[in-house]
Amino acid sequence: MAQVSSIPNLEPVAPAARLIGSVRVLIQFDICEEIRLDQLQQIINSRTVQKPNLKHAGPAYVRYERPPVVVAADPLVLDSGENLAGEIKYYDYGVVSLLFEIPFAGDWDDLIRLASRWVWDIAFASRVEPILRQRLERASSTLVKPYSRWLSEDYFIFHIREVAREAPDQPSAAELVRTSGRQIAQVVRGDPQPLSDGECAEVLNSQISYYASDVAVIGWNAAFLYDTAAGAETAIQLLEYANSQLLEFRHYDELLTGVLDSVYDTLEQKRGRLARWRMSRSANSLHTVLLEVSELTEHADNAIKFLSDMYAARLYRLAAAKVGVPDYKNLVTQKLRTAEELYDYMVEQFNQSRGFFLEVIVVLILLIELVFLFRGQPS
Repeated sequence: MAQVSSIPNLEPVAPAARLIGSVRVLIQFDICEEIRLDQLQQIINSRTVQKPNLKHAGPAYVRYERPPVVVAADPLVLDSGENLAGEIKYYDYGVVSLLFEIPFAGDWDDLIRLASRWVWDIAFASRVEPILRQRLERASSTLVKPYSRWLSEDYFIFHIREVAREAPDQPSAAELVRTSGRQIAQVVRGDPQPLSDGECAEVLNSQISYYASDVAVIGWNAAFLYDTAAGAETAIQLLEYANSQLLEFRHYDELLTGVLDSVYDTLEQKRGRLARWRMSRSANSLHTVLLEVSELTEHADNAIKFLSDMYAARLYRLAAAKVGVPDYKNLVTQKLRTAEELYDYMVEQFNQSRGFFLEVIVVLILLIELVFLFRGQPS
């Protein structure tokens, strides 16, 4: 049940097999600081996700702090004629997630060609964004501090639930990886060309299983799932959540970069003691941003809880690591620390200027008293 750290010897050619499953594309947008889900539900016909589906029986200790609101999406029709059914999820921390799905049946070559075309040749986000903006016009009152420019992420999930072959039974996860690991690696990378042994090993090292009959191979922009339809839901929902976290931390990273650039410009302009006196307002603005970002990052980071389901927690950590959540989270943490140091420096500079000003006032008062004292004495 632990993450695999090494891969078995790969057979050079996979046996002929027909794969049956589905292909999903996940498209997410960071649209605002917060979505008022209770008001949104009154405007649109929707449902909520009370807790993520689990692939095994277990206590209900994996839950959303505030369940997303879910509504059906209009079908997405590609230029190739492919018709994708979908749904939309609205998260309270300002992310909208669209998941489109199409059934798949074919061999490994068919799946590799589809993966390459979808991953690299189709701009899903640009197709979907105008449709989403039009849909959100009705619900604009539920958006807190909407953004004019939306950050986006897309992710591809290739789910195989059945392998039709000459043998009567389904292959185990280990057998599938051993016989078709090279093809799985190509699908996850979206590459039509055969990969090197080293690159295949790199891809297949990022796999995790719960039962002997399932496996999830997670990449930075795509994942391959071999599982039942019900069992795959755990991985799909956690991949969706991990990508939404990536989107949020990307937004905070951009926001803090802009704030820090502005502070540096302010420090360059405000030189001298009188200029330092005016740093109080800039320091207060910086501190307000720090508090807001700290609160929002904590809100997004704690949107889902893993209180006892260790497999789901491990799967999420693997998915988050592959898509880059820890990297962006570390960047945000470092910039928050830098902003705090700048705030302390600005407050110190202001206090020094204030102290200097008070000293000048005291000296002036003493001089005035001395003037009046000498004027009052007889000549």
